[in-house]
Amino acid sequence: MKNPLDPTLATIHALVAEGTYSYEQLMLDTLSTIRRYNPTINAIVALQDESTLIAKAQQADRAPVSGTLHGIPMAVKDLVNVKGIVSAFGSPILRDNVPDDDDLIAERLRDAGAIIIGKTNTPEYGFGSQTYNSVYGATGNPYDVKKTCGGSSGGAAAALASGMVVVADGSDMMGSLRNPAAFCNVYGFRPTYGLVPGEPKGDTFLHQLATLGPMARTIEDLATLLDVIAGPDDRHPHSVHNIPDFTKSIASAPGRPQRIGWLGDWGGALPMEPGVLEVCEQALKVFEKAGHTIDAVPAPYDSEQLWKSWTTLRSFAIASNLSETYENEEERSQLKPEAIFEIESGLSLSGTEIANASLIRSNWFVKAAKLFEHYDVLVLPSCQVFPFDKSTHWPTHVNEKPMSSYHRWMEVVIPASLIGLPALNVPAGFSSAGLPMGMQLMGARNSDSALLQLGSQYHDATRWPQKRPPYDVTA
Repeated sequence: MKNPLDPTLATIHALVAEGTYSYEQLMLDTLSTIRRYNPTINAIVALQDESTLIAKAQQADRAPVSGTLHGIPMAVKDLVNVKGIVSAFGSPILRDNVPDDDDLIAERLRDAGAIIIGKTNTPEYGFGSQTYNSVYGATGNPYDVKKTCGGSSGGAAAALASGMVVVADGSDMMGSLRNPAAFCNVYGFRPTYGLVPGEPKGDTFLHQLATLGPMARTIEDLATLLDVIAGPDDRHPHSVHNIPDFTKSIASAPGRPQRIGWLGDWGGALPMEPGVLEVCEQALKVFEKAGHTIDAVPAPYDSEQLWKSWTTLRSFAIASNLSETYENEEERSQLKPEAIFEIESGLSLSGTEIANASLIRSNWFVKAAKLFEHYDVLVLPSCQVFPFDKSTHWPTHVNEKPMSSYHRWMEVVIPASLIGLPALNVPAGFSSAGLPMGMQLMGARNSDSALLQLGSQYHDATRWPQKRPPYDVTA
């Protein structure tokens, strides 16, 4: 295909079925696009042998259709163990780690017919919304390769935006799906916690902040990938059952006009780079034109309390997962400062501090439930700044307000993350310098289908990924 942004899952399968395209040609086109853009953007890492991948695509052409991802080349986020492929997690400690088994999400992708071609770049262990590490280097933004693509699913977002892949998996703790999707003008969906079960390793009861999710250039592709990776796993205590068919659900528009609450900058508590709110407020007019109601909503909860709860529970979770690495002096010496900060913060916590943080989380959940009695959707910007220089580890100031940590500039994403709400990043528009911004549509727990329906209506009206592609992609 001439334009690497043209293919969708549905169009690819339809062209193959009618005999005018093949999965082998799709693989050849994919590898050609990667050769063209990846040396500059650095989104795909651990790319597998081309001849082997082409042979797998030829086999897909000969074989019966095995699922909705049959013959589709996919690069899996490098926080996922993939059998036979280096899975470094962006860490020098794991640069030679070649797993013998797939994590659950990789297994589900393969079962649906995907051909895994490599990994997408991520910051070390996913820490920070800026994709760089000492193993593979930094990933650039397709809209300006000197800028960051965000993170931690930055490689996935950049690969999507530049046409190197059709769909991508990601994960989201502190905006790791929403931030890079916003920075790269694509869609990223953080589903209701438990809808896409994580790997059943370590503690699976206490830590409910991070989840896996889909990324794509259209809502239809997003929903199709969600259908593949969602589904109960009896080994996971928070696993969601009775899951709808998301691809079918988006075929219908929202059943009635939606009541949308605009939270803006959380009553002035969250500093925003000039232009961010204006871009999102302009995008909200799309919903008004579709007949939905937009109301400005005052800050519904004390932001400092939410931040205190978040940083406590986040550090607690990270320390629980990486304490063994930290205790190994040789491995500790290879951890980046942000990882050590999180681990040491978590190890210093008392049980009372953790309990108090969870109480704040519980109270916020109750307050949010009350809000959703009046509003179908709550909206916030997905980021507080536009993409910044990729040589900058993290913004130390936002609109002249100093940031107290490496991640406070992404505070806007924690209201959804803290209590496991579904949140969909939709592209919102561009800064005066041509850099993308997005906004997050948040719904009540288990309102995933309704959010995707609204997102599909928005995509039909805007088509930002297709309407405003990176300039070089279509050259």
